Amino acid sequence: MINNDKGGGGYFQYHFRGIFVFMSSTLCFDFGNTRLKAAFFQNDKLAELFVIENDGSTLIDSLLKKFSPQKTILSSVINHKPEIEKLLNEKTRFHKLSYLSRLPFTTAVGKPETIGADRLALSAAAVYFYPRQHNLVIGLGSCITYNFINKDHEFLGGGISPGMEMRMKALNQFTAKLPIVKPDGNVPLVGYDTVTNILSGVVLGMAFEIDSFINEYKRRYSNFNAHLTGGDLTYLAPHLKNQIFADPELIFKGLYAISEVNNL
Repeated sequence: MINNDKGGGGYFQYHFRGIFVFMSSTLCFDFGNTRLKAAFFQNDKLAELFVIENDGSTLIDSLLKKFSPQKTILSSVINHKPEIEKLLNEKTRFHKLSYLSRLPFTTAVGKPETIGADRLALSAAAVYFYPRQHNLVIGLGSCITYNFINKDHEFLGGGISPGMEMRMKALNQFTAKLPIVKPDGNVPLVGYDTVTNILSGVVLGMAFEIDSFINEYKRRYSNFNAHLTGGDLTYLAPHLKNQIFADPELIFKGLYAISEVNNL
């Protein structure tokens, strides 16, 4: 017997040999500066990951009809359309990620309200999967964010620097002749023309920066993990000297973990 509880949205009850098995579904939204993305979880398994075109209520409503999620969570660092929050709240058990969310770690920084939602989600994923260890989570988006959570599950802060696209655009916008260059993982140490010189400077420069940060954290903390995630992961991971945990979906795993705590 399969019963789709329309009131709960995405809630299924399976009856198998006299045993009831409950399944839940969660739709996680990540609105970043560069892309709007979403991920659909069945229980704790990531079933589908996709980019969405805009934050219009019509599109969001179509996703709710397609997936019928029981729960939804939104992480947003942009000025998204406010009506979608009302829509998500009306049709699902909805949570908007913020510094007021219940989190699996404490925030020891001076102004917790200034911590980006994306950084909170990445930190939650590290604590959830690697508890009681020092974790540095490096997010590769519009900016590189360095997010450090110690073994006592305290978010201590970290650092922020320009991301790959921002560096590429800056070279073009603040010079007279340098072109916009597309990212490429095949980067020579010694560039032989303008394009490869830019790729070497940007891609390898970011890799050297990341390695240096990891080395400094390793010197200070034992039992330490470095995690790398984000859209530029494939370009940078091959050039890093340090051992890292590379996971392009880490932010969504963190959002799911936070949703489970806040959407009871």
